[in-house]
Amino acid sequence: MSKTNRENGAAEIISIGDELLIGQVINSNASWMGEHLFMYGIPLRRVTTIGDSVSELHQALDEALGRVQFVFLTGGLGPTSDDITKPALCSYFDVSLVYNRQAYEQVEALFARRGMRVTERNMQQAYLPSNCTAIENSNGTAPGMWFEQDDAVIVSMPGVPFEMKPMLLEKVIPEILRRFSTSKFLFKTVMTMGVGESMLADRIKEWENALPAGFKLAYLPQPGIVRLRIGGQSDNVESLQNQINELVQSLCKLIPEYVYGFDNEMPEEALGKILVSNGLTISTAESCTGGYLSHLFTSIPGSSRYFVGSVVAYDNMVKEKVLGVSGESLELEGAVSEVVAKQMATGVRNLLGTDLAIATTGIAGPDGGSPEKPVGTVWIAIAGEAFVIAERFQLGEHRERNIRRAALTAFNMLRSVLKQ
Repeated sequence: MSKTNRENGAAEIISIGDELLIGQVINSNASWMGEHLFMYGIPLRRVTTIGDSVSELHQALDEALGRVQFVFLTGGLGPTSDDITKPALCSYFDVSLVYNRQAYEQVEALFARRGMRVTERNMQQAYLPSNCTAIENSNGTAPGMWFEQDDAVIVSMPGVPFEMKPMLLEKVIPEILRRFSTSKFLFKTVMTMGVGESMLADRIKEWENALPAGFKLAYLPQPGIVRLRIGGQSDNVESLQNQINELVQSLCKLIPEYVYGFDNEMPEEALGKILVSNGLTISTAESCTGGYLSHLFTSIPGSSRYFVGSVVAYDNMVKEKVLGVSGESLELEGAVSEVVAKQMATGVRNLLGTDLAIATTGIAGPDGGSPEKPVGTVWIAIAGEAFVIAERFQLGEHRERNIRRAALTAFNMLRSVLKQ
């Protein structure tokens, strides 16, 4: 465990579990941890994934401790035979498991809240390596463990995200910030939609090239959304924050039509705020999105103040009998058409009595397309008291991505309407 080349203040993650290697479980913990460590000035240098192997964990620890000051382990802390982290750490540090009364009381309290008695197997969760400090787990039976050696810190946490996330944010990071000096890095994220990454880059090229020394712009795209993260590093936090705010303001002036929010705010959340502030209600009529629009709306707490309901009109019969779409329009123009999209939006608005309505109809794929209407063709309509507008989009060939992109495109259309 040489510390000759160790980078103080930096971190590595070691994710433990055979299920991660065979793809049975996606390692979402590592990306989430990397984002939050970064926010608190702890740069993540590497993520290593290993199976349930004592020798592999020993080797991974040796290598990580030769590079960084903070090593975070996730996984392998359960009460079953394949959970090897505790015995592996005992052999690594040449210590034994000892009974920890505080850890047992936490397990006992958790079982009591669930109206259960602690089992013999779960009692083993209270036995921890003798050289560690227990970290309270408010959401599970496996305590976290804090080790220190040669000015380095090793923290072992459960692999269950529901248990790991609050432990890292509420226990581990505050202790690191209290005891160690971390870099002063601040950033702000500008959320954009309705434009691709390359077009954005061209639009703001001169602004990006003129960024002051020590500041960086990161493009973080996902289907339908591009996040622009502006960050900088300085010993003067107040001055750094002021500089970032100024940079964000100047950036937003260049692309006002695409900016819908900040700091990972989702479109459905931003739209909800606008609808509430304007006292407006909305409904949806969905064909190709199959209820995904209404799912996004209702994922926001308090959405009942503006979202009234939805009609999933997947079959033409529902379009006709429930929404009042003309059978002649369906016959002549087809379900995926401007006229049908407009009639769907008007129909659901009248049916549910809302101020606004969104309708989607399209060919999500992977089949069902034609030369005139290939897979990914989507018509989106928005209806209000005195208007109905519709627009055609060509989204792509991947079904799940088309559904997601159609919903976000609809949100972007609605946002444009509400800005007028």
